[in-house]
Amino acid sequence: MGSHYSVIIVGGGQAGLSISYCLHQRQIDHIVFEKHRIGHAWRAKRWDSFCLVTPNWQCQLPGYPYPGDDPNGFMKKDQIVEYIESYASMFNPPVREGISVLRMRKNPISDVFEVATSIGDFTADQVVVATGGYHRPRIPAIAQRLPDDIMQLHSSEYKNPRSLPDQAVLVVGTGQSGCQIAEDLHLAGKQVHLCVGSAPRSPRRYRGKDVVDWLEQLGYYDLSIDQHPQKEQVRTKTNHYVTGRDGGREIDLRHFALEGMQLHGRLQNIHNTHLEFQPNLKQHLDQADAVAESIKKNIDGFIEKHQIDAPVDPPYHPMWEPEAETLSLDYRDANIGAVIWSVGYEMDFSWVEIPVFDGKGYPGHDRGVTAVKGLYFVGLPWLYTWGSGRFSGIARDAQYLTDYIQMNHRFNPRSRHRYREMALELNAS
Repeated sequence: MGSHYSVIIVGGGQAGLSISYCLHQRQIDHIVFEKHRIGHAWRAKRWDSFCLVTPNWQCQLPGYPYPGDDPNGFMKKDQIVEYIESYASMFNPPVREGISVLRMRKNPISDVFEVATSIGDFTADQVVVATGGYHRPRIPAIAQRLPDDIMQLHSSEYKNPRSLPDQAVLVVGTGQSGCQIAEDLHLAGKQVHLCVGSAPRSPRRYRGKDVVDWLEQLGYYDLSIDQHPQKEQVRTKTNHYVTGRDGGREIDLRHFALEGMQLHGRLQNIHNTHLEFQPNLKQHLDQADAVAESIKKNIDGFIEKHQIDAPVDPPYHPMWEPEAETLSLDYRDANIGAVIWSVGYEMDFSWVEIPVFDGKGYPGHDRGVTAVKGLYFVGLPWLYTWGSGRFSGIARDAQYLTDYIQMNHRFNPRSRHRYREMALELNAS
């Protein structure tokens, strides 16, 4: 294969495949470099019981809406991988798997992008970075204070309760992953200690429908980041916790507490054998409830405004309150044998040697279009809408960026022929 392409796409997840599909539709020659395999993150970085928290009908990759018979269900891990793989097989994208992109720069003289990979150097007129925003698992420095005989792992490494010691487990963080992993361990009969952060929660169903259905009607998923009250700050906010497990249900940590899960405030320090917690458990539980109630209130307003006939749900009453917060816990006395850090990820675009990043390493862009002509980003959370980093909104972003790519595309009468040749070579390999 030639070493120059009109477009190079870095990343073969749903974002990269979506861009590839749109370029394929417009017969623009390109290549996709994927470090692992298609569907790698879903296959290798999720636990065994993982499932989507959004209904299947929201899976709307460009040209490939959810093809199954359970649109209101929630795909499990293996089904998600199958969905992505079947999407790729539908149009046979020019993906090279197992290829690492080591660095990228733009030549100021030739005005082309130079991309160094594990199989050699390539150039392109335009580049799409489709690696998402979850690169390096974040493990806080305080983890070093725990002894070696306590297993520690990031949430992306957790697989199932059987893979942990037959002891109690401390889960730090209550975003979607932390809450669902805590539930997974709890249902397996593990004694779970959960450090509750400031993540909001969402109802699962309300007034006869899944909340996602209501939010779709309210137009929330069409809300752009420019229209969002928090603007760019929303990109750093933790997702609402809820689950699609067993057909979908909401997660109320108070319910877990009634069943024996030990809830604590945010982890503040580890001193000798003692875990020290901030006195903010009640505050965080109340804040999470307040967010859930605000979602319900918005739905109530929509129902009233449009005079929709919908059943009325009983008001929510907290089923459990922390009588006295535990501010210190001896992990030996508590028999804690494993700690799962569910505190997010850090971005790592250090391989992109082009000055488009802010002081925190986030790329400057407008709907994925950077100030450097021909350089784009896609698949980032809230790149443009809530669904930008998900199956639901990636099509909108991919089509928008493809319009830009086509506008800047250098006409090459051999492009269509080269694209077909490239697809044949990839099939043969």
